[in-house]
Amino acid sequence: MLPVDHQTGGQGLSENSNTRPGPSSGRGLAVAGAFAFSCGVILLYWLSMLPPSGWIVASFITAFCIASRARQYPLRRMAVLSMALIIGLAWASWHADRRLAENLPAGMEGQRLLVSGYVCDLPSPGSFNSLRFSFCVTQWHEHPHFSNQAVKLPQLLRLAWYGQAERRLPSHRLRLELVLKRPHGTLNDAGFRYEDWLFRKGYRATGTVREAVPDPAVVCSLKCRYHEAHHWIANWVERRFARADHRPLISSLLVGDRGHLTPAHWQVLQDTGTIHLVAISGLHLGLIALGAGFLVRRLLLALPLTWIGEVGQRRCLFFAVMICCLVYALMAGFTVPTQRALLMVWVGGWSLLFARQLPAWQAWVWALAAVLLLDPFAPLDQGFWLSFGAVAVLIWVFAAGLRPLGWLGTLLLAQGALFAGLWPLLQVFGQGQPLIGGLANLLAIPWVSLVVMPGLIGGAVVVAIVPAAVEMVVPFCDGLMGMLWVVLTYLAELPSPVIEVGPGEVIALAGLVLLLVKVPTPGGGVCAGLLFVVWLAMLQSPASQRSNTHLVEPELRVWDVGQGLAVLVRHQDQVLLYDTGPAVPGVFSAVESTLLPNLKALGVHRIDTLVISHADSDHSGGLATLAGSIQIGKLVTGEVLAVREKLGDASGLVVQSCTVAGETLGGLDIHYWQTGSSPAGNDASCVVRIEHPPSRTEWLLPGDIGATTEALYLSHLRGRGALAADVTRLVLAPHHGSKTSSSPQWVSALTPEVVIYSAGYRHRYGHPHSSVTARYRNRGVSAFSTACSGMLVAALEDNRLTIKEKRLDTPFWISAKGQARDECSIP
Repeated sequence: MLPVDHQTGGQGLSENSNTRPGPSSGRGLAVAGAFAFSCGVILLYWLSMLPPSGWIVASFITAFCIASRARQYPLRRMAVLSMALIIGLAWASWHADRRLAENLPAGMEGQRLLVSGYVCDLPSPGSFNSLRFSFCVTQWHEHPHFSNQAVKLPQLLRLAWYGQAERRLPSHRLRLELVLKRPHGTLNDAGFRYEDWLFRKGYRATGTVREAVPDPAVVCSLKCRYHEAHHWIANWVERRFARADHRPLISSLLVGDRGHLTPAHWQVLQDTGTIHLVAISGLHLGLIALGAGFLVRRLLLALPLTWIGEVGQRRCLFFAVMICCLVYALMAGFTVPTQRALLMVWVGGWSLLFARQLPAWQAWVWALAAVLLLDPFAPLDQGFWLSFGAVAVLIWVFAAGLRPLGWLGTLLLAQGALFAGLWPLLQVFGQGQPLIGGLANLLAIPWVSLVVMPGLIGGAVVVAIVPAAVEMVVPFCDGLMGMLWVVLTYLAELPSPVIEVGPGEVIALAGLVLLLVKVPTPGGGVCAGLLFVVWLAMLQSPASQRSNTHLVEPELRVWDVGQGLAVLVRHQDQVLLYDTGPAVPGVFSAVESTLLPNLKALGVHRIDTLVISHADSDHSGGLATLAGSIQIGKLVTGEVLAVREKLGDASGLVVQSCTVAGETLGGLDIHYWQTGSSPAGNDASCVVRIEHPPSRTEWLLPGDIGATTEALYLSHLRGRGALAADVTRLVLAPHHGSKTSSSPQWVSALTPEVVIYSAGYRHRYGHPHSSVTARYRNRGVSAFSTACSGMLVAALEDNRLTIKEKRLDTPFWISAKGQARDECSIP
């Protein structure tokens, strides 16, 4: 019989159930609180500004008062969860505020500075014969720009030392002469954002080394000694495996040294979706845990039962496994992803080895909270989302008692579920899903797990104990890695288009596949596989090719590509692209990092007209890559032969001279012009004038023409009666605002309302020049620079020209007061 409260009759049980939950409810509340804490940490990175500390304290006190005075359990539970969320938000906000407090004063940018400290990562070769490394500062030497300022100077720097043919630093502890600048990167809607990466890693300044000398006076802390030991281990691996053809891959798996991987390596890994194999992650630590657990378990079973009890065996097994994982993590550099994987292995090992009967989802939540407690910046890392997403997919598929499928069936099911389940996350990060990736991972993961990793670790141990065995071990390890690489290279060369679909389609497919694999019969997995194949076939059919997104009002986008130019003009479903930005072969390409991701985000699948003003690398970089990645209607340029050479023989695109007749683009009139006196160079630039007759608005894209060619073009406009004073003009400053362009006659004749400078932040060319900016300023022209504003969008709204700066729509670590972009100004 149920107990009855004699004072309240049958209502006593009901009230007790609302106000006094049992132990299981308490455990559930703890798990929910851990998840709420995690959500609070993640919430911070959706905000455009750091929440004021007073607001956080007031919110916490309010939630605490509700939790302490509420009599109904649901309300009290909600208040407690709100407190946990606020604590998570406060924890992440406090760490972010401390990081942002480190700031390089504006007066120190571009100055020669002296610092002492130690190298705190593995130096890696960079472009232009450079050596790139992280530097932990222990002392800033006196400098007149900050000696009297109460400024917290950066403690972690990202540096490049050019002209280092030997690719070696003189010592681990150094005294450096540097030239620094504050964190800065290109700022667009999509694509890689360098400034995000710098903030996530904790770099509060970047710069170049002018001189480096050993400094034994630097006090080497425990962290310093660890980095020194890791550097020594990496050098040992480099020396021992020097004759291995695949030494860069071996080093990346053994000690986390990925700095020697070439662009060819990265291309193969990207094309096959196997980049995760060379990043020390949960897969590698899981293998170490399984191997160590197997060996220690066998050893313990060989001991008499009277020596150690069952509980003692579990403890020995757990601590032995964790010590082995910790040693491997330290050898691999103990990077943030490695620390995250170590925590996840610890939580999983604790629940399994101690028979805690902890449900899989609870273990996942506790691991999530532990990671965010120790590393509140983790949500900025793509690997954080992919690793926890992968574990969540596997828990969903296998945690609810599917009947045994055998090792092959389990592997196929896991790989298929991960392929579909992680697709929405990859879509969020602007990445495609290569079709060949599923097959590549299906072959590579077991080979790396069962063959390569045990072979490499065992080989390294043998060489460390018996150095003479290097002659046999190195070819053996190289062969294991070579077999994997031959297969990946072959798969990367197969025709396998990257599937590009909308987020709604991807989410629908992923959800349907994950639901079908839960059907408790073999037919569920078969149905999921058939659905997946049919869906892919439909996507690749000609009927699935979509047109460009329809845009009602005309729009011009000046992308932030650093020292270069890339402009997109759209109206209705028609698109014109003017220039492709800069590129350094094998190092950087604005097409890959900016143009293609942003075109995809805008729903642009075809470029109707591509204009390459001239063949300079900052205007035509990555041209062949763009032509091979998206459909192009026609190409117009001021330098036909040079541009045709950049396209290569494989391209069937017809290259036309800038002397072609004008055209219409939606409701826009396009006019081309080129001087006949300069067949090559800056003055050969194809000038494009874009008119929108209904609004009397004009956009002028002049390339890199100089003052002499400007005068010729003004004469051309006068002859056509195209210099009317009642036209609203937007002008891109010729040649990025160089002092040889934007002559006084040019500025006074055009009388633009807006001028835009497309230039790099603190670039060595010094664009725009102060004399040029003064001319426009004296005419009352509104001026914008991509170096300060990021991407700029000029749009016609109700036939009125509006300008939108990307910097006004940025997260707090970019828009925070005192950061470089806010204090950037046009000279």
